Amino acid sequence: MANKNEKIIIIGDGEFAQIAYEYFTHDSSYEVAGFSAEREYLNKYELYGLPVVPFEELENMYDPQKYSVFVAITYTKLNNARKRLYHEAKNKGYKIASYISSRAFVWNNAHIGENCFIFENNVIQHHCSIGNNVILWSGNHIGHRTEIKDHCFLSSQVTIAGYCQIAENTFIGVNSTIANNLKIGKYNFIRPASVILKNTEDCKIYQGNPAEPAKVSSLRFFKVKEEIENKPKEEVKTQ
Repeated sequence: MANKNEKIIIIGDGEFAQIAYEYFTHDSSYEVAGFSAEREYLNKYELYGLPVVPFEELENMYDPQKYSVFVAITYTKLNNARKRLYHEAKNKGYKIASYISSRAFVWNNAHIGENCFIFENNVIQHHCSIGNNVILWSGNHIGHRTEIKDHCFLSSQVTIAGYCQIAENTFIGVNSTIANNLKIGKYNFIRPASVILKNTEDCKIYQGNPAEPAKVSSLRFFKVKEEIENKPKEEVKTQ
């Protein structure tokens, strides 16, 4: 176990938050000091013997100068729930932690942003760029010079070839494949075992081999269209 020289609060109290607790505890320099959830969703007040506190009051209980946070939310609303809490935690003044498994392969010139969680057996090759708030579940291959933008979620055994670009808020399902030098649109939902052989359009659901877009948009399917449209233009641009 690594020496514990930093303290962290995990935002969330569900399954991913509990997984994050295990990984931060047994394979990082962070000591988990507690959990936090929005008051509306707060249904427990203790987890692993640690307090679960309302997110709305977090900065009053844990000094942002002394604690980091990690937002442990999956791809709810095409990653928008995690995105919102990530920005709100930053606005509270917290430093945002990332976790990179000691059993992941990350080449030395790859870049990984904040609030990322890189599980075991991921391969991140030469000059890859992983943005902020990106989750790579176990066993993915990210080919050389591929760029994954902010707020994405890749489930297990995804293969992305070299020189690809994955736009923000995209979800890629288990066992999917993306061919070389492609651009994947923002707010894409790529279903499991899909094979992407050409660039994709924004806000689409893709499925099949070769994958084709569904008629319904991903925003409508996941009920996030109204949420995005109601945001001020400046907020949409900066987030």
